[in-house]
Amino acid sequence: MEENSRLLAGRKSSNISAAFHTSGGFSKRITPFMGPRQNSARTRKIASHYSPGMKREVMFQKKIKRQNYVLPVKRAAITRAVAVPVAPLPSSADSAEYRKGLSESYGFEKIGEPLPEDVRLKDIIESLPKEVFEINDVKAWKSVLVSVASCALSLIMIAKAPWYLLPLAWAWTGTAITGFFVIGHDCAHKSFSRNKLVEDIVGTLAFMPLIYPYEPWRFKHDQHHAKTNMLKEDTAWHPVWKEEFDSDPLLRKAIVYGYGPFRPWMSIAHWLMWHFDVKKFRPNEVKRVKISLACVFAFMFIGWPLIIYKAGIIGWVKFWLMPWLGYHFWMSTFTMVHHTAPHIPFKSSEEWNAAQAQLNGTVHCAYPKWIEILCHHINVHIPHHISPRIPSYNLHAAHKSLQENWGKYLNEASWNWRLMKTIMTICHVYSKEENYVAFDRLNPEDSYPITFLRKVMPDFA
Repeated sequence: MEENSRLLAGRKSSNISAAFHTSGGFSKRITPFMGPRQNSARTRKIASHYSPGMKREVMFQKKIKRQNYVLPVKRAAITRAVAVPVAPLPSSADSAEYRKGLSESYGFEKIGEPLPEDVRLKDIIESLPKEVFEINDVKAWKSVLVSVASCALSLIMIAKAPWYLLPLAWAWTGTAITGFFVIGHDCAHKSFSRNKLVEDIVGTLAFMPLIYPYEPWRFKHDQHHAKTNMLKEDTAWHPVWKEEFDSDPLLRKAIVYGYGPFRPWMSIAHWLMWHFDVKKFRPNEVKRVKISLACVFAFMFIGWPLIIYKAGIIGWVKFWLMPWLGYHFWMSTFTMVHHTAPHIPFKSSEEWNAAQAQLNGTVHCAYPKWIEILCHHINVHIPHHISPRIPSYNLHAAHKSLQENWGKYLNEASWNWRLMKTIMTICHVYSKEENYVAFDRLNPEDSYPITFLRKVMPDFA
């Protein structure tokens, strides 16, 4: 980095070179996401990642050049270029321009500035209006009514729809039953009712048709909130370990398909791995875990046979399996969009900062209105990670407050194909320097599904 800087600066003038070296290099001002320890990695971000839409990257590069930067564009998977400074500019203008180009490249509306190290999560929580934490029983039970009514409508749609309209009916139904998950999710966070027993009953009943054991999920989900984007401790999605990727050819192919074309259904694997093994829980949790498992198995052994008795195996596929797969599509999509992007790092417990992880490491993503209503606004996700005690119906008000007080630090997007393409083709293997390394950079031969996705996925934003 220093050698390239001296060569280029020498072509300009010795004064520019002296100014550059005196200031310690420009890389500290062009790397707004990684902190001082990872500054050089951020300057390589655009070069080292394949961003969907080469034309868009070239335009971004030309625009930066006019501001006296040189940001290399990745032309081949083996190239590893760095940004070479030629003249210092005001850091605020640099980082704003950089983030703007990065936002466009990744499919974001805005990528936030890094949160200062001295900001505490408590400071952010205390900035929120007290009313956003208030539980409103009428609004809570209204959300239950919305989910029950939408699911009843969806069953009628499936029963009455001709075969060629069934995919639309399944899409609606999968979205509607995701609303039940969100209700149970609020119960687990103690933001549904002031009565803990009511929350446990409602949460268990809401999860039963999804074959999701409520208490096991609650225990692991609490850990996700406590350790968000912590490299080993977070129980939600995290990057693939390189050692795991390199360990076995068959496992590598399974990982490539799972984190590639099947990623919108990878929550099924997570569901199986995390929630049914009693050994994964502490002794004081096991009793509640077993009760939840009993409820789920009761639905399987009573509910499924009833469906098959009334509608046959085909009816079970139509009325339960296909909507369940639709639910997992949203479960996977919501989860990966909430915390996965090339610029969002996973950090070790020694480096992790709670305020940065919850505010900078969480993404607000807007979806079409009907999805937001059926899913009870769960994708207004940043305030939910600032404090899980905020009920879902108050998340919009809480987010508005965050925009007013902490807006420059927020990551915001509206769902689009470029955003999905970025996540599914870049965010794969953990790298301390780059956050993520795409599978095909490490093993092109086994990464055909990723190159295929790059060719066929739309690039609209």
